[in-house]
Amino acid sequence: MSDTRVLVLLGSLRADSLNRRIAETLRDQAPAGTVVEIAEGLGDLPFYNEEIDHDDEVPAGAQRLREQVAGADRVLAVTPEYNGTMPAVLNNAIDWLSRPYGANALRGKPFAALGATPTRFGGKWSHDDARRSATVAGAQVVADIVISESTVDRGDILEDAEFVGRLLGALDALVEHSGETASAA
Repeated sequence: MSDTRVLVLLGSLRADSLNRRIAETLRDQAPAGTVVEIAEGLGDLPFYNEEIDHDDEVPAGAQRLREQVAGADRVLAVTPEYNGTMPAVLNNAIDWLSRPYGANALRGKPFAALGATPTRFGGKWSHDDARRSATVAGAQVVADIVISESTVDRGDILEDAEFVGRLLGALDALVEHSGETASAA
């Protein structure tokens, strides 16, 4: 039996962001049989523009991302929240992945969104928006994976074994997901 490959789309561009550290924790502590890869270079993608998205002229970074998602078994957005929604870098990545319409790399892929942020609701709106956008793109959103963690006055939450356990449980739930939860496009 082959490993289940999970590709992480990071919503933060900072090298030492908490959400990158969450993704790295999932990568480093993934159970046997699960390989977690972090998609790099999302910040280098041009803003989605149909005029530069042609079969023979897709920007190299967008083509690489589409191939990474196509080769993955599952997709996980790990993201903070910016101004009450998902960061532009994540939205742009999903825009690139939503094309070509009807035959895109996200179509049919189990997808989840989670993360942490120093806001009252811990990124809930960002995660909801990422799930909604992925649903419109045709992903199978795993609705019961919900970790929107507020870090207000909590210190380094990755030192909290219970929180890390919840993250690993969410990864397991994504890997084990087999049926359609939501899909459109």
